[in-house]
Amino acid sequence: MKILWVKHGKLLPVDAGGKIRTYNILRYLASRHHVELLAPYSGQQDLSYEKELAELFPGSIAICTNAPEDSDSALTQWSHYLTRTLSRAPYAVEKFTSRAVRKLVTEKLDGRQFDVAVCDFLAVSHNFPVVLKTPTVLFQHNVESIIWQRQARWEKNTIKRIVFKMEAAKMNRYEANALRRFQYIIAVSESDRNLMSKEVAPQKITVVPTGVDLTQFKAANDSEPAGHQVIFLGSMDWEANVDAVSHFCQEIWPLVLSEVPDAKFRIVGRNPSPSVKRLASQSVEVTGTVPSVTEYLQAASVVVVPLRIGGGTRLKIFEAMATGKAVVSTTIGAEGLEVQDGKDIFLVDSPEAFAKRVVDVLRNSALRGRIGKAAAVTASKHDWSCVAPLFEKVLSEVADSPSKTKSFGVS
Repeated sequence: MKILWVKHGKLLPVDAGGKIRTYNILRYLASRHHVELLAPYSGQQDLSYEKELAELFPGSIAICTNAPEDSDSALTQWSHYLTRTLSRAPYAVEKFTSRAVRKLVTEKLDGRQFDVAVCDFLAVSHNFPVVLKTPTVLFQHNVESIIWQRQARWEKNTIKRIVFKMEAAKMNRYEANALRRFQYIIAVSESDRNLMSKEVAPQKITVVPTGVDLTQFKAANDSEPAGHQVIFLGSMDWEANVDAVSHFCQEIWPLVLSEVPDAKFRIVGRNPSPSVKRLASQSVEVTGTVPSVTEYLQAASVVVVPLRIGGGTRLKIFEAMATGKAVVSTTIGAEGLEVQDGKDIFLVDSPEAFAKRVVDVLRNSALRGRIGKAAAVTASKHDWSCVAPLFEKVLSEVADSPSKTKSFGVS
């Protein structure tokens, strides 16, 4: 197959959930098919990144759009946002729309140079033409409208809450239209598929589940972790993760410390925001970017996922489970994953119940071992070598049956 793959944002380093999912599927497809990656990215031009990407994916086209990055100042980001408030498209889409990218995508699709195209994330979708002359798959890592609704619900800052509500309304309209516009959709969970089925026929949506790299994340030996270490893994410039660790430190961690005074909480992830850095204390460590998360996982007694915002599925849970770690998560945190409360994970939502489960795991090595072993077994069924071929099968059937709207492959 000849595949055009369009994704906004730097793919390298592979240090965030969406990147991990895209990278592993792309590597598999590129080893078996002709894949052209069109990869616009924000910020200033980075020639070293473009060279590295071209070496990894020969023929890739990287385009710098100069849109603000998450690491830019608040003034820069708000200025960029305010100039686009009148757009009908939500800012999370408008921000990543570029005339140059739009022109290139249209030329390639209209010229029928490819058997199938992939729009990776809704964020880049505005760069695709209204009429799609090449069968095109929308790869939905999340249901974006749900994320914005949850952000608006939990945001404490009045101005930001108003903005989130406005953007949620825009996203709800835009996402519904996009789901109808693209010929085919790939979701990452049955729960996401069910949500999107409110707008389009479920036969149009296929589920390709989340995977994990079992060569990188392996269960540790039976030795006990050093001390009572609790960790959270995730990109710390993503609003959902910022809310999660803030909520955990304010509402849950004090309850844990009252029972286990020597416990330590590590927040492990790139680009911690100022509000996350302020969470650091004698019992809380904010690491920022680390060379490898596996060392932190191996040292941990329990991994927490106290998310209240989010969509799609959390790859970090499968990574922790593959390492044989007990995970305590909210139901939203583990949403869409094939896990069972009390068997291979603990699912709790109230601060009190969450703290109790963390304390139970810290104190009870037998419980910790039982859950960790079951978690490793569950994760072992989701290696990328099993997941990526499912994605390939969808694309192959889409390319062979461009005029049909049906369920492809594995839903």
